[in-house]
Amino acid sequence: MNKQIVERSVKLPGNGYLDGLHPILRRVYKARNIESKQQLDYALSQLPHPNLLGGMDVMVGELVATLRKQSRILIVADFDTDGATSCVVAKLGLEMMGANAVSYAVPNRFEYGYGLTPEIVDVALQKQPDVIVTVDNGISSLDGVAYAKSHGLRVLVTDHHLPGDVLPEANAIVNPNLPGDPFPSKSLAGVGVMFYVLSALRAELRDKDWFAERGIAEPNLAQLLDLVALGTVADVVPLDHVNRVFIHHGLKRIKAAKTHVGIQAIIEVAGRSITSLTAADLGFVVGPRLNAAGRLEDMSTGIECLLSQDYADARQLANRLDTLNSERREIEGRMKLEAMSFLESAELNEGSLVPAGICLYDANWHQGIVGILASRIKDRFNRPVIAFAPADEGTLKGSARSVEGVHMRDLLSEIASTYPALLDRFGGHAMAAGLSLDLTKFDEFSAVFSQFVETKMGAENGPGIFYSDGELTSNLMTLEIADLIRQSGPWGHKFPEPTFHGEFEVVQLRILKNQHLKFVLKQPNYELLVDGIAFFVDDPNQWLDCEFVRLGYRLSVNEFRDVRSSQIIVEQIERIGEAN
Repeated sequence: MNKQIVERSVKLPGNGYLDGLHPILRRVYKARNIESKQQLDYALSQLPHPNLLGGMDVMVGELVATLRKQSRILIVADFDTDGATSCVVAKLGLEMMGANAVSYAVPNRFEYGYGLTPEIVDVALQKQPDVIVTVDNGISSLDGVAYAKSHGLRVLVTDHHLPGDVLPEANAIVNPNLPGDPFPSKSLAGVGVMFYVLSALRAELRDKDWFAERGIAEPNLAQLLDLVALGTVADVVPLDHVNRVFIHHGLKRIKAAKTHVGIQAIIEVAGRSITSLTAADLGFVVGPRLNAAGRLEDMSTGIECLLSQDYADARQLANRLDTLNSERREIEGRMKLEAMSFLESAELNEGSLVPAGICLYDANWHQGIVGILASRIKDRFNRPVIAFAPADEGTLKGSARSVEGVHMRDLLSEIASTYPALLDRFGGHAMAAGLSLDLTKFDEFSAVFSQFVETKMGAENGPGIFYSDGELTSNLMTLEIADLIRQSGPWGHKFPEPTFHGEFEVVQLRILKNQHLKFVLKQPNYELLVDGIAFFVDDPNQWLDCEFVRLGYRLSVNEFRDVRSSQIIVEQIERIGEAN
C-alpha cells in the first residue's frame, strides 16, 4: 500500500446539468471529463448504430445466408469470462433468430492455446459444421482460418483484440479496432461486438420479413444484456459511454431478478445479494468464478452454467465453479509467495532497484494462474510484469500485465520486430497480453523486455499513485452518500469509482483472518466514528501501534445480517504523526 496520494484535477467549468447534482458527484463527474447530460444518459437509444461497425454488411449477409440454408454453426470461443459470455450470447441470439443447429467449442488452454488454431479446427471438424463463428478471438488466427477454409468451412470472425499487420482471410470480420474502422467506440469487449452483430442481423431479418414469414417472435435482445454487462466488466475494458450503457442495463436486469439462472446461481453461491449487485461485484465475484474454470479445467463448465435453463442444474455448476475458484486462490497464494521470495532474494524492493519491467518464471507454476500473479506483482511494484509457466517441451507461456503509459501489445510488437527470433507468438491489449517463447531465451527476453519498458516509462519508476477525488468530512461518510455514489455508476476501468483521502485518528484496530485490518476511526475536530477495513494487507501486524494515519479509501455500503451501514474500504495507508 505504498502509493503517493494525488488529488484528481478538475478543469471543466460547471454547467446547468452538473450544477444540479450533489457537490460530491459534481466534482467526481468533472474529474472524469463529463461535459454534458448525454454522457450520463444510459438509454439504449444512445448506443451508436450497429452499421457503423466496419464489415457489418458482409457479416450480416453471411449470417442471413447461413440461416436461410440452416447451415450448421459452430461458435469458437475464448476461455475467459468475455469469451464465455460472448459464446452464450452468440448461441442464444442465433437460436432466437431461427438457427436450429448451433454448437460451440472452447479451446482447452493447456492443449490448444488461444484462438482458432489448426488444432482446434481439427476438433471442430468432428462436429461437422458448415460455418465457424469466432467470438472474442480470431483476428490473429491466420493459420487456423486458412486451415478451416481449406476444409470447405466458411469463417466469420468477431473480435475486439488489436490486429496484426496481416488479417486472416475470413469470409467476414467485425472488429472495431481494425485500422480505419468508423465505429466511435474502440473499447467494446468481445461480447459487446457479438451483441452488435446480433442487433444488425435482427434489423436485416426484420426488413426481409423473416420473422413474420416463419412465425418467429422477433427476439428482444435486451434479455442478453446481463451477459453483455458481465463480459464487459470482467474483461476490464475502458468504460466509455457505450460500455456504461451496456452495464447499466445489464445490472438493472440482474437486480430486477430478470437475469439468466446461471448468473443468479453464481451470485447466490458466492453469498452476494442480487438486489444490491454492483459492477464491481461482476468483476470481482462473478467473473473470477467463471475464469477459474478456464484457468484450471475447461471453460465449458462456465458456459454450461450460463446456458442452463434449470436453476438446480445451474446451482450445481455454480458450486463447481466456486470450488475451482477456491483452488485457484490457493494456487495463486502459493505462487505469489514464491514470486515475492524470489524478488526479495534478488534484493529488490519498491525502490530504485526494481527493474523497469519484471519477468518471472518457475518450473512449477500453473499456466492458468500466471495472469493473476502478474497482476498482483504489477500492483505491488507499479511495473509491467510478465509471469511465465512451462508449456510444451522447452516452451514457456507468459501472461503480461501493464501499467498506464506502457501499451503492452505494442511493446511486444516492437520487441518482435527488433528481435525476430526472440518471441514465438503474442497478442493482446494495452494492459494485458499473452506470449510464448523458448525456455532457453527467457533470460535474454527478460533483459530486452526491461530495456524496452524503460524507454516507455523514462524516469517514472517511482511508487504507484492513488488518485483521490478529494477529502470527505465524517459527516459526509453516511449511508445516504455511499448509496448515492453506488447508484451513480457504473464505475470501472477508465471511469473509476470515486476515491477519497484524509487523516484519521485510529480509535480501534484489529486483525481479521491474519490478513485484513478492521478500523474504527475519528477525524480531527469531528466526534463521529467511522468504520473502515483494509483487505489483504502485507504484514498487518506492522500497523497495530498506529495512532494516526493518512488513508486513501472508497466510501462503501456494508451489508451484514440485513443491516446496512456505511464504511470506508481502505486502499492506501500511511503512518503519520499527530493529525493536523
